Amino acid sequence: MCDAEKKTERKREKKNNWDEKQRFRFLLIGITPVNNKLERTMMMMMMMMMMVVVVAVLHLRPFVSWRSGLVLLLLALCTCSDAQHVAAVTNPLPAAFSDLLPHFLLEPEDVYIVKNKPVTLTCRSTPATQIYFKCNGEWVHQDNHMIERSLDPPTGLPVMQVKIDISRQQVEKVFGLDDFWCQCVAWSTSGTQKSQKAYVRIAYLRKNFEQEPLGKEVSLDQEILLHCHPPEGVPPAEVEWLRNNDLIDPVGDPNYYITIDHNLIIKQARLADTGNYTCVASNIVARRKSSSATVIVYVNGGWSTWTGWSACSTTCGRGWQKRSRSCTNPTPLNGGAFCEGQNVQKSACTSTCPVDGGWSAWSAWSACGVDCNTWRSRECTQPVPGNGGRECQGLDLQSRNCTNELCPQTASGPEDVALYVGIISVALCLTLLLIVVILVYRRKKEGLDADVADSSILTTGFQPVGVKPAKPENSHLLTIQPDLTTTTSSYQGSLRPRHNATGKFPATNGPLLDPLPEGRHALHNGKLTPDPADFMTRLSTQSYFKTIPRDMANTSYGTFNFLGGRLTIPSTGISLLVPPEAIPRGKIYEVYLTVHKKEDIRLSLAGCQTLLSPIVSCGPPGVVLTKPVILSMDHCAEASPDSWAMKLKKQSYEGTWEDVLQVGEELPSDPYYCQLEAESCRIFTEQLGRFTLVGESLSMAAAKRLKLLLFAPVCCTTLEYSIRVYCIDDTQDVLKEVMQVERQLGGRLIDEPQVLLFKDSYHNLRLSIHDMPLAHWRSKLLAGYQEIPFYHIWSGSQRSLHCTFTLERISLSTCELACRLCVWQVEGEGQSFSIDFNIAKDSRPLDSEFLCSDSSAPALAGPSAFQIPYLIRQKICSSLDAPCPRGVDWRLLAQRLQLDRHLNFFASKASPTSAILDLWESQHIHRGNLNQLAGVMAEIGKQEAMIFLVTDGEC
Repeated sequence: MCDAEKKTERKREKKNNWDEKQRFRFLLIGITPVNNKLERTMMMMMMMMMMVVVVAVLHLRPFVSWRSGLVLLLLALCTCSDAQHVAAVTNPLPAAFSDLLPHFLLEPEDVYIVKNKPVTLTCRSTPATQIYFKCNGEWVHQDNHMIERSLDPPTGLPVMQVKIDISRQQVEKVFGLDDFWCQCVAWSTSGTQKSQKAYVRIAYLRKNFEQEPLGKEVSLDQEILLHCHPPEGVPPAEVEWLRNNDLIDPVGDPNYYITIDHNLIIKQARLADTGNYTCVASNIVARRKSSSATVIVYVNGGWSTWTGWSACSTTCGRGWQKRSRSCTNPTPLNGGAFCEGQNVQKSACTSTCPVDGGWSAWSAWSACGVDCNTWRSRECTQPVPGNGGRECQGLDLQSRNCTNELCPQTASGPEDVALYVGIISVALCLTLLLIVVILVYRRKKEGLDADVADSSILTTGFQPVGVKPAKPENSHLLTIQPDLTTTTSSYQGSLRPRHNATGKFPATNGPLLDPLPEGRHALHNGKLTPDPADFMTRLSTQSYFKTIPRDMANTSYGTFNFLGGRLTIPSTGISLLVPPEAIPRGKIYEVYLTVHKKEDIRLSLAGCQTLLSPIVSCGPPGVVLTKPVILSMDHCAEASPDSWAMKLKKQSYEGTWEDVLQVGEELPSDPYYCQLEAESCRIFTEQLGRFTLVGESLSMAAAKRLKLLLFAPVCCTTLEYSIRVYCIDDTQDVLKEVMQVERQLGGRLIDEPQVLLFKDSYHNLRLSIHDMPLAHWRSKLLAGYQEIPFYHIWSGSQRSLHCTFTLERISLSTCELACRLCVWQVEGEGQSFSIDFNIAKDSRPLDSEFLCSDSSAPALAGPSAFQIPYLIRQKICSSLDAPCPRGVDWRLLAQRLQLDRHLNFFASKASPTSAILDLWESQHIHRGNLNQLAGVMAEIGKQEAMIFLVTDGEC
């Protein structure tokens, strides 16, 4: 050992000896020894105070007694003891353990203050004579310590434990939100020890996520990344993910992966991954949920393999053959793109022409035989039939009598006479039968020729009214004299099929003119036959009509000629007006009108496009029309020219949808024209087919009208009671469908429908129930509200969207239900329903009040289908079509009927007045007011208007 080390060792031993002597002296006078410099300084000051007291007693000895001096000395000792800032009283160690340093059995740990609950710090040490806490460099007051003393059974060493409480106010008052720490200090006769620092923090979790997941639309097998940055919190929040409120377990499903920064990765998107995803952050204070992000996994369509080439279209010469494929590999799903390209390919082909057989020349006659006959023959060899050609027609062997008085003649016997008589009898019978057939045929033909209409019916297609106007001077202009030879003025009946309907489009019923008894004639209006399904069965056998639904409740049809007519689908707002002269004279068309369920028709929408109207078919397509027909249907767009770009779409024969018209940019030369109203549209078209109205939003201000409907069971015998809330497009056809579904489910409408404007803001629709009496009812909904994703509503392709609120009553005797149901778009408008009724007694028939019902027949043909009689219509057209210098012509009529914004369209027609009257008929198909139209005609100075004011007596 070197000299330096020896000197250091001697100094350490000398210091320890001095410390032992000091401890001994302190123990003698009852003062606890200390080691740090501050405490030693305090001890020296106490010793000096004691010496001062002793000196003072000695100097004052002549004046005080020794007892008084002793009392002063004891007071000084007590004052010195109180001056020590210690956490516990002196606890001297036995001599056997006097050289051990204290060690900690339990050190204080980091804690969090939750809300206003205080926390406790605990410290335990052995062997220890004193133990105390120091927080942020300051001693904790002795009164705030809770001390427990015990012995360690294995070693017999004294154990001291101390506890202190820390409140939220202490942490915030001194240090705000900075770190607050405390430390435990213990000592024995050998020295002191300090524990680790324990940090006391205030726990919290903010409400708002720094980044929430956003909805996405991805294709199949694509990777999906959903971001989530949880709210700030102490301690930091733990994050988990929910899909449709079910916990995602990356261990159980390795297709999910949660990154270290809390983002969710779906490695390969599956159809089952479509749903609402929610990020959940939680710590010891609270649990927060982010807004749900809707993930839609779509499948783009793919073509199947081509079929084999069909047979050549011709059997001789040049023709064509085709092959097809379908968009089913895979089928588009969840809004995926439809296959691009053609589904049919055609190719030219050449077929070998068949060769029909031909006879060769006859051979020479043979010699006369013993039977007095000679014969000759020919063969089918010029040419020989080939490639499926026909065989030769006729005999290949011919014979004739060659007697020429060369053969012996024999007399005819009785047998020959009987044979001749039989042959003659058969010939007579056949002749008689032929005469009978000819007579029957002629009689039937005469019956068919009698099917002719009396022209007087054209002047009697209007109903007289009970208003008798004053007769002007020119009374002969008051009205057209009615034909009084007819005995009927209104025409009702069923459409009848013609007997000779072969060779033209199949007809089951129509406006045919059949003869009536006693010389009367009637024009039959279009009504469904007793077996309407037969029409749809025959129609669906043709290739183009295979997609037409066989739902007769949503289909109407009738047979029309040049007199025109109309078709309506009851309670849907959909109608087809076939004006007079739209069908060429001499033609008879069987026309149908049907509305499709949107989920049955594949219509791909791109970008911000949405379906605004029903999908309607009218046909048959390809028929020749001499003027446009008018198709009427509802739409759900809140019309604003700056917010929407609307297009009329028509399906082609190949099944693809084409844009045929930009609404508002029509040209007079176009075959289509759209007259857009607030809640409906009228489409003029010269081509029948399948149509729908599609809108593309130009700004986030674009809005669709939604109709909100509340339904509940008619009767309830259980504790559970369900309320269904439908959010549908505001069109009558969808309303009718929902009413029919609820009627089958046994539901009833419990409040008046309300209209909600749903904007293109990408925000979901939320539904919640409030103010429910908790003493009698409770909701079984786990979350505070339900949501319908924005895309499901905006696309318009999903019908009957609804949410169900399941309530549970406490007792079966509870029948009164009062609550408030709210429906609103996030950061948008909303509506609320106040529900207050008795579920056992309420029987309000609300269903029929809000479903428009049509009392008229679904099909009407001829003059009775129109408000304006045919001859009167012709007279008005001839009077107003010719331009007038003073402007009293069809333009003034359009202005008075508030149709002047369509003047360019009317001017492009051969008869502008006829187009105006067609539009008026379409607008007033169920509620026409002839007196109103007559008043307009009178205002513009045309005497023809007075024809509508004919009284019953004058008729």
